[in-house]
Amino acid sequence: MSNEKRNSFRRRELLRRVRRQRLRTVTILPSLITLINGISGFAAICFASRGAAQFTFHRLDFSSSFAVAGYLIFIAMIADMLDGRVARMSHTTSSFGGQLDSLCDMISFGVAPAFLVLKVLEHEFIQHLSASGMFSGLIVRFIWLSGGLYMVCAAIRLARFNVENVEDETAHMSFIGLPTPGAAGVLASLIVFYQDIVLDIDPNSLLFAVVEPTILYVLPFAAIFAGILMISRIRYPHLVNQYLKGRKPITHLTWLLTIIAMIWLCKLQSALVISFCGFALVGFVRWFYFRILRPHFISTEQPEPPVLTVTTTSNQ
Repeated sequence: MSNEKRNSFRRRELLRRVRRQRLRTVTILPSLITLINGISGFAAICFASRGAAQFTFHRLDFSSSFAVAGYLIFIAMIADMLDGRVARMSHTTSSFGGQLDSLCDMISFGVAPAFLVLKVLEHEFIQHLSASGMFSGLIVRFIWLSGGLYMVCAAIRLARFNVENVEDETAHMSFIGLPTPGAAGVLASLIVFYQDIVLDIDPNSLLFAVVEPTILYVLPFAAIFAGILMISRIRYPHLVNQYLKGRKPITHLTWLLTIIAMIWLCKLQSALVISFCGFALVGFVRWFYFRILRPHFISTEQPEPPVLTVTTTSNQ
């Protein structure tokens, strides 16, 4: 037998050995909830492409299609929260469910927020830039860069999660890097707040003149910053597993009631901005303090070691 036939025979044998068994069964209910996540993300992209036109659904009046897209991203977050919980409660967790969840997350928390940021900034900036013409090309490219960088970081974050994920629930006490729903919540909450709160302020007031451009100029930097936090190694707590499950100190109940009271007193849009932006910033501030500031303070405040002096005495 020639070497070519021998090598061909070995390759065929190797392919037979590593051939995977076909997927024959899937869990229906968790998979359906996961697909609702992906459908909500796809619908958010569709509404974001409509622009700032007012949208009415039955008796619900939304300020713009941008706001509808933001709310659809939050609906996708609820579905993303429920699918894993239902799978664990019914003991039907599987590798198929994890892969499907990551694919839907890429649509809802990767592509949809990036596209929404791009369309909002294009709508608000392009009409002014075309009139002025000064630095217009640079700003347009920077807007595209912010959205593209966010999407790329979300893809890297989800791929890394698939590789490092452990199905054991006890291992899910924290996240390495900002979770993609948290990053998407930062951008979606800012856009919903801008569409439903800021644009309702009197355009001639000082508050509108300060808040409106601030959010627009912060938005692309927020997308870049959220993308960097996603691929970072900063640990973020799993809020449900760490603070809500099992027996906890009474201080946890106090904090939970405080948060509920804040949501009740503030409008929903303001509470979403405070919650998501606060969650993203607290993790970064804690990392910056414990890894950068605290070691620096300890090294500068540490006293110098005493100098030992040796004295000799002579016996006369």
